[in-house]
Amino acid sequence: MRLTKLSEAFLRSAAYERRFLSKNPWDLAMVVWIPFATVLLIWWIFSQTQITDLPIGVIDQDNSPVANTAVRYLEASPTLMVKQLYTSESDAEAAILQREIYAVVIIPEDFSRNILSGKPAPLVLQVNAQYGTHSGIIQTSVQTVASTLSAGVEIQRLVKQGMAPSQAAIAYSPISIQRISLFNAATNYQQFLASTVIPALLHILAMVIGATTIGRELRDKNIGHWYDVISNDDTDNNQHDSANLTNIKASQTSTVPESQHSHTDEKTETSKNNIKSRQVSISILLFGLLGKYFWPLLAYSIWSMMALWFATPQESVAISSIIATYIGLLLLMLLSFFLGAILTLNSFSLRMGLSSTGFISAPSYAFAGVTFPYIAISDNAQHWSDVLPLTHYLKLHIAQLQMHAPAAVSLPIVYGLTLATTIAMLLTTLLTKRALAHPERWGAR
Repeated sequence: MRLTKLSEAFLRSAAYERRFLSKNPWDLAMVVWIPFATVLLIWWIFSQTQITDLPIGVIDQDNSPVANTAVRYLEASPTLMVKQLYTSESDAEAAILQREIYAVVIIPEDFSRNILSGKPAPLVLQVNAQYGTHSGIIQTSVQTVASTLSAGVEIQRLVKQGMAPSQAAIAYSPISIQRISLFNAATNYQQFLASTVIPALLHILAMVIGATTIGRELRDKNIGHWYDVISNDDTDNNQHDSANLTNIKASQTSTVPESQHSHTDEKTETSKNNIKSRQVSISILLFGLLGKYFWPLLAYSIWSMMALWFATPQESVAISSIIATYIGLLLLMLLSFFLGAILTLNSFSLRMGLSSTGFISAPSYAFAGVTFPYIAISDNAQHWSDVLPLTHYLKLHIAQLQMHAPAAVSLPIVYGLTLATTIAMLLTTLLTKRALAHPERWGAR
């Protein structure tokens, strides 16, 4: 009998939320269309898996055969594109400021003469370091071109002195580096960035939904009525729900009839009296909250599946790794919902809840150690990173989908996310009970 009552609380709460979403397109968009568009947009942005043809400029002050060879090598580099040859540094600087090019290579006027006389002959690279990724790729590519050109010049000099070409190559560079990329060998930016950015954005949206789903009940003074719906067996619950949705809709407009205000106030007072005269059940509240977040969780489970489907076709990934990653992502979404609810219920204010949600979730990707090494950030930043759930999920994500680690390696993270989600659910339930016990604080923005 008890189980039946709990399941009824879950179903009534889910039906209550379904009716609300069907009448409020913006809230429905946060659950369905916005995350769907986010996943597709991010994957489309990184559809070109590698960065190529970064535009640069060249100022050739030498105009010698060696300088022309250097320009041809720069054009042949797959990551660079010599967009234009400039005659003055001021023109090149203006092009950089207008973002027509990201760097300029200056070939000094005594470039070939210094090479022939055995003196240093540097290529001058002026790069816009404001764009870290672009800057790093350009510097690496120009350095490769300079090394290749320098090797050719030196080997030719040694050959002219009578040394065999093979011996000249060894004499020029007796020590070489054999580089082996263990993970993401193709430098695929879809695998490196897109597959991790999507969970981060879904995490942000999920926390916003968590804050607004329970926060609007507080804001509109309907949290007591919501509890009446999930805890009572009255046959007129559907009529109350319809009136509740009508009053929510009316409260969002600028002009509302006075009679409707009085009806809303009367319903709110009735809910307050019912709450005061009835013992609030923790278990019913818990199942009611699960029903309230059922539709967002169902939708975000689909978007999570789609995100993982995009991330896995490039390489063969073990099914156990995919399952572990998917479970971890679902736990992250559910945890995000309840974290958003906690922030709103703790402050009794939807506005404060949304502000706290943005403060915590928006910069979390920067602390996750994906784009900036975790070991390189300060100790305080590391402590903050360890608190954020996104950090731990991305460790699981990278280990399973990119490094192909055994699923057992990431099971502690799955257990930790499960424990954190359970604690967040219980804390949300207790805070909801506290909110029901203080009807005088309902209606805060």
